[in-house]
Amino acid sequence: MKLLQSKLKQLVLVSAWALGMTQLSIAHDMVPGKKQSQAILISGATLHTVSNGVLANTDILFNHGKITAIGSNLNTPANTKVIDASGKHVYPGLISMASQLGLREIESVKATVDIREVGEDNPHLLAHVAYNPDSEIIPTIRANGITHVQVTPAGHLLGGQSSVINLDAWNVDDGLVKGAVGIHLFWPSKPASWVSEKRLPKALTRYQDRLTRMYDYFEQSKRYYNAYQADKHIAKDVRWHAMLGLWQGDKTLYVHATEITEIEQAMRFAQQQTIKLVIVGGNDAWMVAKQLAEQDVAVVYTNAFGLPERGDEDIDQAFKSPAMLHQAGVTLAIGYESAWDSRSLAFAAGMASSYGLSKEQALRAITLTPAQLMGVDKILGSLEVGKSASLIISQGDVLDYQGHKVELMFIDGRLVDLNNRHRQLYNKYRQKNNE
Repeated sequence: MKLLQSKLKQLVLVSAWALGMTQLSIAHDMVPGKKQSQAILISGATLHTVSNGVLANTDILFNHGKITAIGSNLNTPANTKVIDASGKHVYPGLISMASQLGLREIESVKATVDIREVGEDNPHLLAHVAYNPDSEIIPTIRANGITHVQVTPAGHLLGGQSSVINLDAWNVDDGLVKGAVGIHLFWPSKPASWVSEKRLPKALTRYQDRLTRMYDYFEQSKRYYNAYQADKHIAKDVRWHAMLGLWQGDKTLYVHATEITEIEQAMRFAQQQTIKLVIVGGNDAWMVAKQLAEQDVAVVYTNAFGLPERGDEDIDQAFKSPAMLHQAGVTLAIGYESAWDSRSLAFAAGMASSYGLSKEQALRAITLTPAQLMGVDKILGSLEVGKSASLIISQGDVLDYQGHKVELMFIDGRLVDLNNRHRQLYNKYRQKNNE
């Protein structure tokens, strides 16, 4: 018995140590920037305003976290700090949509992955509640110019609601820009082509069951909405109460759908229910680009580096889909349904710009359009007087993975520490190579 107790004690100690090491491994040590205390003038740069074109050799002034002037020979307050950015580029901070940053740390360690909840009717859950502002991944994402993310849940059917968060904050409350920007629905997928003939009937039954449950959830939600309109004192159901905005027209339904069948079903569903719809994923959206434009359905395209979906597709179909959607008149944002890999957001836009989308359109797809879709375009997404001083200074084209090199970042006027684990390891082993 004593031997067993000793073994159990050792096991508890080892488990506690492992848990502690896991917690240490997911907390970065970069200190959030201090509140802006003096005006800052960035001079002589090429400004990529997004909303007003590209302005060469132009100055931008910001104070108290807001952009106060753009132009030449600007009047500056006393003690203004001047940053000479001659030959460099200034962009609004990039915005990563459909991101699981802060919810997913180490794929193989379950305790560090908090992207979904049990069940399939969770429209009331807020993804930012589980967001970890100390994630070791965050500084590596910032280093590539991303200042804000749409923290997005995963799930089955109704997964929850996403929120907009800035990436330089002590805690969730400090970083939250806008909560509950939309409800995320994961559209049921038909059985894949590789499902055997023997298993197909059962798989089709499960698929139909999920569709039926999904329609039933929305029917319950609509009934609750009608009852609530008639009597504000009815018993509150937190699930359907969270969906009131869908029926009132002031909240967006983000439908995660990749295949043509799913996208068409989602479009018909949104039309029937008169719900504001945004497609997330959209691998096959190019096939119905005209219908998406006619129905005013935006697409958050997340397949910028994808492979052909079918054997008869062009090998570069995933690369040129953004241009095809834009040319058809579809409102286009480029997103990245990932955590650590979302650092490649700018390069995904760059890939699209190499296959028919202009540089300006590609930049807009990761700045102003995301801000508009999430209702934060009054403060984010472009370089305009009165907007947040959330911007980056890059040595080269930020969409070019070879020459971008983000040198400085400001979020709400605060200088952000761009150090990160990758740079630390790079510098460490570079010293070893120089011995």
